[in-house]
Amino acid sequence: MFGTALSQLRYGMAVLTNRRIRPQDLERIAHDLIATLAEFGEPGADSALLPGQAGSVDPAVRRTVTERSLRATAVAAARHTAYYRRTFDVLGLDPATLTPETWDRVPVTPKEALRGLPAAFVSAASTPALMALTTGTSGTPTAVWFSRDEVEISVAMSTVSAVLGMGLRPRHTLAYAGCSRATLPLLNVEESVTRIGGSFVQIGTVDPAVALDRLATPLGLPGKAPQITHLTVSASYLSALVEEAERNGWHPSDFGLESIGVGGEVLSDPLRERAAAALGARITTAYMMTESIPSGGMPCTEGHLHHTTEFGHLEILDPVTHEPTPPGAVGVIVQTPYVPYRDCTLLLRYATGDLVARPETEPTCELAHLPATSPVLGRWSGPRSVAVPTRSVLNLLESEPDVPLPARYALADGPGADDPVSTVLHVLVRRLPATALLGRLEERATAAGLALDAIVLHDDPATLPPTGPVRADLREHTFESARPAAVRVASPA
Repeated sequence: MFGTALSQLRYGMAVLTNRRIRPQDLERIAHDLIATLAEFGEPGADSALLPGQAGSVDPAVRRTVTERSLRATAVAAARHTAYYRRTFDVLGLDPATLTPETWDRVPVTPKEALRGLPAAFVSAASTPALMALTTGTSGTPTAVWFSRDEVEISVAMSTVSAVLGMGLRPRHTLAYAGCSRATLPLLNVEESVTRIGGSFVQIGTVDPAVALDRLATPLGLPGKAPQITHLTVSASYLSALVEEAERNGWHPSDFGLESIGVGGEVLSDPLRERAAAALGARITTAYMMTESIPSGGMPCTEGHLHHTTEFGHLEILDPVTHEPTPPGAVGVIVQTPYVPYRDCTLLLRYATGDLVARPETEPTCELAHLPATSPVLGRWSGPRSVAVPTRSVLNLLESEPDVPLPARYALADGPGADDPVSTVLHVLVRRLPATALLGRLEERATAAGLALDAIVLHDDPATLPPTGPVRADLREHTFESARPAAVRVASPA
């Protein structure tokens, strides 16, 4: 057994009674996990009982905990935030009487409300310490405030996840190639890696050639692997790295990468395969967003995305009517992060905008005890985003070497003026004419059931309709330049 019984007991009682979590209890649990690694080399058999490790819970107990958590979160929001105080007053709704069956009486909170006035969601009973901004690639950046306790709790949970989920050990070095303005993820990764005893490298979203050069450069550090072993990156920046590696003669043997963690954007199946082949690493992904942290999701071996129930309440709702999405249909993820994990920015029934499909039948996989959806399909922007989801378009385009990465495309109105989803797909390609490429794309789009009226290829970005930004566009300047191929340092044997 690792950890102290007292810390685990305090944490468990705080969760069951929805009282304040002592950050030092979670820090002690994470510290003892690291001590167990140092002494025995691997975590103990009881690691499934740690926070966020998706242990199975009796349905009756889960329902009781869910009801208590929903009520406590609603009461805190109604008492201490301007937005929800007004909401409950207008409705004449008593938050202390809510149950999972009556939870739909609480209106869904649109993302625009949080973006427009973030202070209205900050609890008057909290002490705001850190403002975390989203990247803004899908619109105006969203500001979320966190207290010092929330940050410390998040770091402790990130440490547990890094040990058990990512397999990080003291010999490893992790590089963060996400946007440096992503304050909370950057802080979590740096703190968790160094607490484990590993080393951390901040790369940022620099020129992909510079990033590959850093990944390939020998470290020469005592007690560490010869090169960077783990990489954290967004999907679009990963695609930029793959483009650079494939086009300029990099080989998997140039790197020492063992694992690449991808988040923040849709990761297509072809990009996963191309990245593994180009960089020689295992590609992993999970679902997490700043507004709902620490709630998130993890993939299973059957391809579902399973969502944690320990840290928040999940709903899959129709993006227009906000009615529950039936099995086999597509809806948006709606999250309620629970107190006591959250005490600063409080959110009830927050519409994330992330589209997922509910499975037609109940899963039988290793995570079947957790709610399951498809992987994220894209962002809701109207009926077209369901008819032609981002994931399907990326699966179509990112398998083609003649489509430069990150794939640049636009969905524009098609010839059917009376059809709200009549769509033409415009794609940037390396060169024209590309008759064979167009034929393959049309054939595969039809086979995938994409609701496209036509596909139009462009070899000049200026002729494309406006394309949406991706995280790889958040390029950070550096005075470095990549070394020419002829003088690259050979990777150690």
